[in-house]
Amino acid sequence: MRPNRSGTVRILGLDPGLRRTGWGVIETVGNSLSFVACGSVETSDKAALAARLAVLHEGIAAVLARYAPAEAAVEETFVNADARGALKLGQARGIALLVPAQAGLKVAEYAPNLVKKSVVGAGRAEKAQVRMMIGVLLPKANPETEDACDALAIAICHAHHRSAPALRIAAGSGR
Repeated sequence: MRPNRSGTVRILGLDPGLRRTGWGVIETVGNSLSFVACGSVETSDKAALAARLAVLHEGIAAVLARYAPAEAAVEETFVNADARGALKLGQARGIALLVPAQAGLKVAEYAPNLVKKSVVGAGRAEKAQVRMMIGVLLPKANPETEDACDALAIAICHAHHRSAPALRIAAGSGR
């Protein structure tokens, strides 16, 4: 989607997880970033898988309705030795991709090491380093969970890479 008249683009970052999906909303004007909101959608470990996915769907849809982002970005899944856990994470990730796509947003995907490199400058950065840089880049942000912090990092990564030619081609705009 294009920026609004002021050149501001609102970006939703999503860090998918079955137990907790983090979300973060930022705005970017040129190279300037500003914090809008962040949080997480939580599910109960005791609920059936379908019910948990429905909660994620409803929660992400509510974030979209409330904050009206123009673009979305989701973290790619890292390879997991636990096949069952990877499958469940993949299902949660599917919801994170589906909901913004259903709302008409183009959805970018980023590898975890690119997210860290974009925010910290090193692809193998620790979570504490990411949190510290979120505080530097978005001083008004105070994410309560690691998932919300990671989601803000994903949004920042997208803000830095959203105009890359390869990304535009992959997203289908071809400009």
